[in-house]
Amino acid sequence: MPDIIAVLPAFNEEATIAKVVLKTQKYVDKVIVVDDGSSDMTATIAEKLGALVIRHNENLGKGAALKTGFDMAKSLDCKIVVTLDSDGQHDPDDIPNVIEPLLKNEADIVIGSRKLLKSKIPLHKKLGNKFLNFITNAASGTTISDTQSGFRAYSKKALEILEIKDHGIGIESQLIIDATKKNLRIKEVPISITYGKKTSTYNFFRHGTYVILTILRVIIEKSPLLYLGVPGVIIVFVGLLLALQLLHLYNSTRYFSIPIALLALGGILLGIILIVAAMLLYAITNLFTRLRRP
Repeated sequence: MPDIIAVLPAFNEEATIAKVVLKTQKYVDKVIVVDDGSSDMTATIAEKLGALVIRHNENLGKGAALKTGFDMAKSLDCKIVVTLDSDGQHDPDDIPNVIEPLLKNEADIVIGSRKLLKSKIPLHKKLGNKFLNFITNAASGTTISDTQSGFRAYSKKALEILEIKDHGIGIESQLIIDATKKNLRIKEVPISITYGKKTSTYNFFRHGTYVILTILRVIIEKSPLLYLGVPGVIIVFVGLLLALQLLHLYNSTRYFSIPIALLALGGILLGIILIVAAMLLYAITNLFTRLRRP
């Protein structure tokens, strides 16, 4: 059985996949390329070079590709899984440094940080990464310098207990939040980075928006009563206060304020919806937790 497996999510990367696969093969026992619905020769080239290729019939997203690769790696009973991008940004020569903390049992997850090596990063990406680092660290309680790096290594323990819930580009943040929730040890090591003309499947705005929505969803799923129920109660209370003000105004002046009435009714209805949603999500989350227990 292979001790170290590399999982490469790929979408239309025929120009770079050969170089990445060949360099990666020098440091791992097996390379798994998950072809996420490519319309070019990505899968064929990877297969010709000896990689194990798994094809998605359509483009499902990076998170879905990683889940497919992780499932295959777990079925092969490997000890370490390394993930890196297929577009040539990551240098496979950094793999020994990324897996070293796992081999020394110093961490369960290792993240290759572009910031630690002070790599030359385009200004728009640097600003965007700082913002995404801030919200990811705030949600997870960590101080990771490069939360969006896809160059990572996972121990067998991490593979067994991590849950991939996001199928898109928000997977990097979602896994960090899940890892901290399950008390996995995370360590960063410096890596180099090379930016070409194609730097991301998503543009900056779409990437940032998707990650933010992913983090919000994960947070709400974690504590629905706190993040949905409490705001719902507050909004209902405000709506009731407005309703009382409306009644007082009418009794005093016989004037019925339609704007206040709409705000009061809307607040009460929105608050009730949030409270019901919180209770349903809380019940569903508890049910799935009980079902997952051995």
